[in-house]
Amino acid sequence: MEILAIANQKGGVGKTTTAVNLAASLAAKKNQVLLIDLDPQGNATTGTGIEKRELAVTMADILLDGVDIEQAIVQSPAGFAVIGANRDMSGIDISLMAKTDSHLLLRQAMQSLAGYDYVIIDCAPSLNLLTVNAMVATDGVIIPMQCEYYALEGLADLSQTIERLKELNPKLHIRGVVRTLFDARNTLANDVSAELEAHFGELMYDTIIPRNVRLAEAPAHGLPVIAYEKYSKGSRAYQKLANEVMQQSR
Repeated sequence: MEILAIANQKGGVGKTTTAVNLAASLAAKKNQVLLIDLDPQGNATTGTGIEKRELAVTMADILLDGVDIEQAIVQSPAGFAVIGANRDMSGIDISLMAKTDSHLLLRQAMQSLAGYDYVIIDCAPSLNLLTVNAMVATDGVIIPMQCEYYALEGLADLSQTIERLKELNPKLHIRGVVRTLFDARNTLANDVSAELEAHFGELMYDTIIPRNVRLAEAPAHGLPVIAYEKYSKGSRAYQKLANEVMQQSR
């Protein structure tokens, strides 16, 4: 079972889109996949066709009350398992701080999980205690990266945070950086892309996720893009990314 966190403290870079569509594309390739929504906004939950307000058990119950993680797993219409999040997660950081070993809560909860090839964790767009929990529980981090200047600055900060957290999780590493929302007509995007390749080298995925209307429309229908428009550019890109992730597993 590989545990992969999708993380970037900058919002609007396609993080949740990547988590949902990578999970769906891996599941379409006959993998058993669990998607964990660790973002209080709960967008990954609704993006898989699950009504977040109707969830009986969420990640908040697992982390705050020690509820068995198996009780929170629901099957999404998208074809994989999900542990959802909703407004119950709002302000959870304050409550978690009062707990002993608060950074270990997710890893401890996940110890009973079995039967999955991949667990994908969608992190909040911040370096809060929830994200730290994800970093401590994961094997590797996949960083969605929009090719613009401010995103480049944020990536440097995230890389430093990952290095510091290796004390808590020696296995922690950057699994790969994926360029998202890419417009090849944009000169700045191409310049930043070249700079990323020069700095990160083999850590860069070959797959580039383009700006795509179908990719943007799919969440409104509660569907990953592979179920909404299988042959769109966005869908084909995430299927290619899933192939690269699977190749890394071998």
